[in-house]
Amino acid sequence: MTTKEAMRLFNNYLQSNHKQRTIDSYDYLLSRFERIYAERDLDSIGPDEIYTFLESQTHDLAKSTRRLRYAQLKAFYNFIIDRCSLNMKNPCNTSLLRKSYRTPKQVLRKMLERETVDEMIYNTKRARDRLILELQARCGLRIGELLKIKVSDISDRTITLRAPKSGKESELAYMPENVSKKLAEYVRDKDLQSDDRPFPICYSTARALVRRLGEKVNVRIAPHDL
Repeated sequence: MTTKEAMRLFNNYLQSNHKQRTIDSYDYLLSRFERIYAERDLDSIGPDEIYTFLESQTHDLAKSTRRLRYAQLKAFYNFIIDRCSLNMKNPCNTSLLRKSYRTPKQVLRKMLERETVDEMIYNTKRARDRLILELQARCGLRIGELLKIKVSDISDRTITLRAPKSGKESELAYMPENVSKKLAEYVRDKDLQSDDRPFPICYSTARALVRRLGEKVNVRIAPHDL
């Protein structure tokens, strides 16, 4: 079986059993693998070549992302070997590869105290920046979800989150009354229309913003800490 044939079979499986977010994640790696090895028989690709390929794709990435890419390629081989009853070993399942792409140790982050978050919000005078903090801290919104919100997604104390990170089509987030009033006032003052985004900034800008606001109260912070 060639790599191209195996990829076609695996892609059909992904399309039938997984959400688009997962499919896109696999495609990022496997499309590159196929471009290099499309016409090669799958059992002719050895562990050394697998290692060289993975390093070329992940050498400058975080350890967790390197582990993910390795796990995806390993899962591809496991699926094909099992589905097609191939008489071959998974070339990803070697000591070198397992050690090179082992699961990184989890570092527990210190939880921010409520008083610290309150101080950050209180010291933030710009309405947009204050709302970004409050919607994260008071409503539990992820920064990526918050930045994608449109005015049409806001209804009274409810925000509809489109394509949230959970993989669902949509989710609802609920605001405390004081936060919903501030958001409604902000939308009104800015004369925003239904298709406008209240927070039309990118993730890197939001990250820098939150870090800067944290520095004002002597706290090192990122958006996901809120």
